[in-house]
Amino acid sequence: MIDKLAGALNFYQQALQLRHERQGVLAGNIANADTPHFKARDFNFSDELARAVAGEEQGRALHLTTTSKRHFPSRIATEEVDLLYRVPDQPSLDGNTVNMDVERVQFADNSVRYQAALTMINSRIQGLKGAMQSE
Repeated sequence: MIDKLAGALNFYQQALQLRHERQGVLAGNIANADTPHFKARDFNFSDELARAVAGEEQGRALHLTTTSKRHFPSRIATEEVDLLYRVPDQPSLDGNTVNMDVERVQFADNSVRYQAALTMINSRIQGLKGAMQSE
C-alpha cells in the first residue's frame, strides 16, 4: 500500500522538486543582473518533468535511507537538469544577458505554479486520507 501511495504522489513530488530548482536558477539570474558577462540560464520545465518521471519509472533514482520503518520511502533523481542559456532580447554592453522584466515574470509565474502544485498535492492527500478513513 505504501508503494501505491508513493506512486500516487510521485508526479507531484517531482514537479515540486523541479519548481524549487527552477526558482533557484531564476533567483540566481536576478541576483546577477549587474554582473558583467553573466549569461542568464533557465530550463524547459515540461521536458525536465517528463524526464524525471520517466527516470523514476526506469529506476534511475537514488533511494534514501530512512531512520524509522514508519517513514515513507523516498527517491530523488540522480541527474541534474539541463540548464540552457536564454537568448537575449537586448544584451547589455557589458555582456550580461539578464532581462529583469523577463526574469521577474518567470519568477512570479514559477512561484504561482509552485503554490498551485502544493494545493493540488494537499487536495490529493486529503482525498487519500478520506478514502482510508471510510474503509
